[in-house]
Amino acid sequence: MSKPFGIFYEHPEWFKKLFAALEDRGLSYEKLHAGFHSFNPSETRKEYSVVLNRISSSSYLRGHGQGIFYSRAYIAHLEQQGVPVINGSRATDVETSKALQLVVLKSLGISFPKTIVVNHISQILDAAKKLPFPLVVKPNIGGAGAGIVRFNSLASLEEAVEAEAIDLGIDQIALVQEFIPARGGHINRVETLNGKFLYAIKVFPTGESFNLCPAEICAVPEAPQEVGEVCLTTAVKRGIKVEAFTPPAEVIRDVERIVKESGIDVGGIEYIIDDRNGDILYYDINALSNFIADAPDVIGFDPFQNLVDYIETFLK
Repeated sequence: MSKPFGIFYEHPEWFKKLFAALEDRGLSYEKLHAGFHSFNPSETRKEYSVVLNRISSSSYLRGHGQGIFYSRAYIAHLEQQGVPVINGSRATDVETSKALQLVVLKSLGISFPKTIVVNHISQILDAAKKLPFPLVVKPNIGGAGAGIVRFNSLASLEEAVEAEAIDLGIDQIALVQEFIPARGGHINRVETLNGKFLYAIKVFPTGESFNLCPAEICAVPEAPQEVGEVCLTTAVKRGIKVEAFTPPAEVIRDVERIVKESGIDVGGIEYIIDDRNGDILYYDINALSNFIADAPDVIGFDPFQNLVDYIETFLK
């Protein structure tokens, strides 16, 4: 390589396996921490041969929320320089906005839970009156299921609104969304690489959950009113049942359409089967995927090796 390969990331614990896989291949790389970074927008010289963008929507939970907004300018700067970016500007925009994710799904004619997007707490009750209960309120920029709260009745929601007990998140945008009972007691995540299906898993959470957390280190909230997340890299160790499976062909087609429209080179799509009627509903588009722990035992191979294979195609 005439120029270095950069990894724009935020949480070092999440990427140890990737770093190790790169080092095993003898590939040099430069760590670019999204929480502590700067760039010169006047610079026209290409600084990197390629950059892997791994910014996380949950960065703000670790004191690096500025990295979410900063990444949009920095990735655009790299692209303006002509630097190939794995998960570029479009993927970043979609990863960091649950509202935009639903716009993507709508544009493709793909079903998702009934939702109203609001940008002020005063709009929540009017939105809720248009939806069935139970429902959840989700921050637009959440990550790892953070801040998602379920309400079983309008009265309980009114109480929370009056007490100003609802946090709309760092951009003050939220989704008011119907809660979907999961058929079979599980949720589904389909991982993709280079626009194609890589593997899929069913996760059987111990409590109610919409989001899967692909983080290396995270905690399942214990508050009963908060909808918890499932840590894929610690799920088996925590006694959470995880199964590999092959989704129906229509799901694979839809997932590949979603990642193409979202500009996602490596990422995961989550969906749920509505136990009330059997509808397949998609609810989360992730441009940050760290893969499941003990992958060889669960899915039969190490997806980090596939990711490094893909990275190498940019380095030749």
